[in-house]
Amino acid sequence: MAGIYIHIPFCRQKCHYCNFHFSVSHKNKDPLVESIIREIELSKGYLETDILDTLYFGGGTPSLLSADELGRIIQKLRENYRFSEDIECTLEANPDDLNVSFLKELRAVGINRLSMGVQSFIDSELTLMNRAHTSVQAKQSLEDVMKTGFTDITIDLIFGMPGSTLESWKSNLDHALQYDIPHFSLYNLTVEKRTALHHFIESGQIKSIADGLMAEQFMMTMDYLTKAGYEHYEISNYARPGRYARHNTSYWQGASYLGIGPSAHSYNGHSRRWNIANNSKYIKSIQSDIIPFEEEKLSIEDQYNEYILTGLRTQWGCDLNRISAFGPAFENYFKQLVAKELKDQRIQCQGNIFTLTRAGKLFADEVSSGLFYS
Repeated sequence: MAGIYIHIPFCRQKCHYCNFHFSVSHKNKDPLVESIIREIELSKGYLETDILDTLYFGGGTPSLLSADELGRIIQKLRENYRFSEDIECTLEANPDDLNVSFLKELRAVGINRLSMGVQSFIDSELTLMNRAHTSVQAKQSLEDVMKTGFTDITIDLIFGMPGSTLESWKSNLDHALQYDIPHFSLYNLTVEKRTALHHFIESGQIKSIADGLMAEQFMMTMDYLTKAGYEHYEISNYARPGRYARHNTSYWQGASYLGIGPSAHSYNGHSRRWNIANNSKYIKSIQSDIIPFEEEKLSIEDQYNEYILTGLRTQWGCDLNRISAFGPAFENYFKQLVAKELKDQRIQCQGNIFTLTRAGKLFADEVSSGLFYS
């Protein structure tokens, strides 16, 4: 299984919580699209197979591109790769960019899955985030998406917002459940440095939510959505049975992927590389037929640690047989450290498979890092 991620680094405005690479200036959009198309040619051969199972347009805000621009990128990929018959082709989209006409155009060029950045159905929270859409637009866009025949849909929502409560978060979930959406990505708010939100909190303009309340929202979400028939198959992701996000699941299961565009990451199991996070420098380099990336070779310790980190985030967990393949030292090390987590009931074991318990999911990063080989 192989996937390609295309990074589109443009947004209408800067969300107060975001520290991803993007620009609100679109003056370089045309040359950047041309550079992405050229990088597809230059990077051919990075993946060990030419069969493409998943394609993901992320950002930024990929829905700022026209259907024609997206279609040209997809066509260039078709010229260089064989698309599997059931390829998953995802576009991240903001509600304010979507209408029936545009949605029909997206389907025509091959987009068959939408990842919608709703973030909240509460207008005061959208304002605090500095989102460009309203709750009314979010609801209308969901209706338009379904009206135009999209059935593979996921929406993003953020919990842990300043001023939120258990009741307000439950209201967000209730609004989402009205649409019988097959997949949700639900993220706890992370206050990143050098963001407007970080400044607001540090300067005392707003007060961050208590850690305990955020934990309550997380635990309530697990109970509420599993009761509604969703599988909590990854820490931040819930899906109807069999409706997992195939592209992201391939990341968590260690499949190779190629990243195209400024700041995009690539991984082949033995190394990781990432493109320069500067639009102008990226374009200039690609115009000289040079992909501007840095690369890190992954040691056996790095590969083991990455497997622990990604595996424990999912319902499939970590397989002791896979761990033993790294070598006896890693197997013995894991067994020694995991014993305490089993005793503390933050990890459970069935056969050779180790997964986080319900309580352990609250401490996923802490538990996995505690099992890293050092």
